[in-house]
Amino acid sequence: MAKPKKKPTETSTDEASAGKNKTGLYIAGAVAAVVAIAGFIYFGSDSATRSRAADGNPGTAALMEPGPLKDIMIGDGDAPITIVEYASMTCGHCARFHNDVFPELKEKYIDTGKVQYVLREFPLDGLAVAAFMLARCAGDDRYYPMVGGMFETQKTWAVPGEDGKQKLSRIAKQAGFSQESFDKCLADQELFDKIVEVRKRGNEEYGVDSTPSFFVNGKRMKGIEIKDFDAAIEGSGGEKSPKD
Repeated sequence: MAKPKKKPTETSTDEASAGKNKTGLYIAGAVAAVVAIAGFIYFGSDSATRSRAADGNPGTAALMEPGPLKDIMIGDGDAPITIVEYASMTCGHCARFHNDVFPELKEKYIDTGKVQYVLREFPLDGLAVAAFMLARCAGDDRYYPMVGGMFETQKTWAVPGEDGKQKLSRIAKQAGFSQESFDKCLADQELFDKIVEVRKRGNEEYGVDSTPSFFVNGKRMKGIEIKDFDAAIEGSGGEKSPKD
């Protein structure tokens, strides 16, 4: 008999430093408006489907294969280092990274042409799905400003139940959404399905099971501090990332 699956949580403070992970994946609760999750959507971690990421290092070529949603990258497309992050908009450690660490990472490596960076959706709950949907609906040029703004204000809107949706609506309106465009975005079933698929693919193909999770040139990175990125980038040798 199969063992029961475990509920996932974001990486704890100690685990963020040690690079430990939680197992078992699900998305719970309602998203918003027409799009809703009844009960929960569960993703099991079947080791048979994760052969490419058995060692946690899928390699850049495999990691950068086109997925359900187009990657929105920042940085020089010819940069020798590619960093891929899997995050959840309601993950406190993800917010700390984006608020406290990412600005230095961007200044030191992205703005200097050494790194191209991409964020991929790995929502841990229905509200995180909704937040990512809004970021996608904002458009490619506004995706990262929208993500950054929501991480900066996370404590004001990332709360359980209907109150969370209402608070997220206020954040979206400050970013230029009307009530109509807000509702239309969250009613986009195709977008919802693709975000869920990005998460599922990250788990099954690349072994992602906690947030935030980072890959530097296809190798899983431990930790979330700038010193951890320094070490991972130096360890990569700065070799050019394989292209499709």
